[in-house]
Amino acid sequence: MPHISNWINGTNLMPEEDDWLDKYNPHSGELLCHVANSKQTDARAAISAAHTAFEQWAGLSPVKRGQILVDVVTAMKCNAEQLADCIALETGKPPQDAKGEVGGAILQGEYFAGEGMRLYARSLTSGMAGKSSYTVRQPRGVAGLIVPANTPIANIAWKVFPALICGNTVVLKAAEDAPRIAQLFAELAQTSGLPKGVLNVLQGLGNPAGATLVEDSRVAVISFTGSTGVGRWIAEVAGRRLARVSLELGGKNPFIVCDDADIDQAVHWASLSAFSNAGQRCASGSRIIVFKAVYKEFRERLIAKANSLKLGVDVGCDIGPVINRRQHQAILTAIENAKSEGGRVLCGGKAPDTPELAKGYYLEPTLIEGLAPTSSLNCKEIFGPVATLHPVGNLREALNLANATEYGLTAAIHTKSIDRAMWFAQRVRTGVANINLGTYGSEPHMPFGGFGASGNGTREPGIEALDVYSELKNISFLTRDDLI
Repeated sequence: MPHISNWINGTNLMPEEDDWLDKYNPHSGELLCHVANSKQTDARAAISAAHTAFEQWAGLSPVKRGQILVDVVTAMKCNAEQLADCIALETGKPPQDAKGEVGGAILQGEYFAGEGMRLYARSLTSGMAGKSSYTVRQPRGVAGLIVPANTPIANIAWKVFPALICGNTVVLKAAEDAPRIAQLFAELAQTSGLPKGVLNVLQGLGNPAGATLVEDSRVAVISFTGSTGVGRWIAEVAGRRLARVSLELGGKNPFIVCDDADIDQAVHWASLSAFSNAGQRCASGSRIIVFKAVYKEFRERLIAKANSLKLGVDVGCDIGPVINRRQHQAILTAIENAKSEGGRVLCGGKAPDTPELAKGYYLEPTLIEGLAPTSSLNCKEIFGPVATLHPVGNLREALNLANATEYGLTAAIHTKSIDRAMWFAQRVRTGVANINLGTYGSEPHMPFGGFGASGNGTREPGIEALDVYSELKNISFLTRDDLI
């Protein structure tokens, strides 16, 4: 049985207390590997390695750091099939989805490697004669990066590449449900020329492994993607020591269908938003809001689409399993609770019982109508292939319902009217607003993040991510005017 250990200072290191977690295959339910259950001592060792490596890495020019990251990206391209196979096995994604995720991570790496030649600052004017002033970006120090398992290599790329190009060193707390892909990425990075200690991978649970990163004063910046509850704790604890904190948290994202929408396209994108990646997206379209004039037609066609989706991990399958048994059971419980609150299950609502799927953590794509906006299912992110349907009379009602949540990550609207589209996009309280698309789909150069309980105002990826991982320094000097 494989053992996935920590990667510290360029070496695989067993956990100091020889404690291990069990990682199960989400498709079959079988034991897949053992994962280091790191404790505070392991986390501190990783932080020490990153702290020691910082001065040398930060001393390289941004151009040189970018050249090294280009080599890392090249290694990812050469090993793309191996990376995709690892993701497919650990997360239960169908092969085409795993390959697509690797491709997205490669694009992310290319973008931030190029920032080595574009680490722009500004020239500033002054009210004092002879004074010149400009800004530069400088690294903060050790970056503690905590990622989830839903899109593991994409999450790693979103955080590691901008942190490194800015000159920080990294301790990456891998998702306990996707441990091998983080280790594999670190191995490829080192063989590509990344110096030892610059990228360290810490396995284990959020507490104590991730918590130690948040609490240790040597970690200058914390970037976390995950639940809002954990994000609030990180903000409180790291905030007390004035660490830089970036939080990308949950969502209950609205998907609006107007009465002039292209219904074929709306059904297509609603299905992808709600069910792709088994609904395990912070940007999942989990609240579908439909004008009454087209509600019945849209509902029936979306039900038919949901029922046509194929579950499994083979090529051509549409939906894989959710990541672990705990999440699987939590989603089933949430569906039962929704029924008790008056929800009517239109399709799905249970785990499949076919022999090839019954042992895995599968859920049929589920649509529920009849729930109040304040119901638990409409207020809590559950990270599964479950969406609720809501009829509304007009665009104002749709907007009010879309904004009736503590979250504010993404939104989508389907309409042929540019006036409706822009009116909605300007007023919906989300960090991303898509028109005639799904609720997800950030690209490497586009900022992603949310309002309210969906984050703390920072953005990843895009050039805005550089603000998370660097400090701006203003440098001024005065020239003499009597030189000639």
